[in-house]
Amino acid sequence: MTTSPPPPSHPSSLRLRLAPRIGMPRPIDGAWWPRSYDLPAELPALLAGLPRAWGDITSVTVSGATWSRVPGRMLVADQTVRLHRALAASAPDTIVLLAPGQGRWDLLVVPPETAEEAAGPLMAAAVDPQD
Repeated sequence: MTTSPPPPSHPSSLRLRLAPRIGMPRPIDGAWWPRSYDLPAELPALLAGLPRAWGDITSVTVSGATWSRVPGRMLVADQTVRLHRALAASAPDTIVLLAPGQGRWDLLVVPPETAEEAAGPLMAAAVDPQD
């Protein structure tokens, strides 16, 4: 099991936008723009930045072709999180977060190498309540 580093001391460094929870469920619940494809390094900050109402995320699924390293599980904030690699290319740009009894959230993953000028509109479109 991999133990995660502590989340960064600057929460504003998390590049995350969440869609408002209104009406019908959405296919995408938000957008995340990680700084790298190193999941063990990136995941702790993401999980620390999620709303408390989402509960404890215990399972995370990412595209196996996209992320460089996906251990089977890791310890994040004293909690074991199971990590899964999706081998199908059906959603290569998403991360799926599961919290038992709370729900499932799908986030668009903006590639780390994306320029800020392009990432901003992608993230805004992902959380637009009109979409």
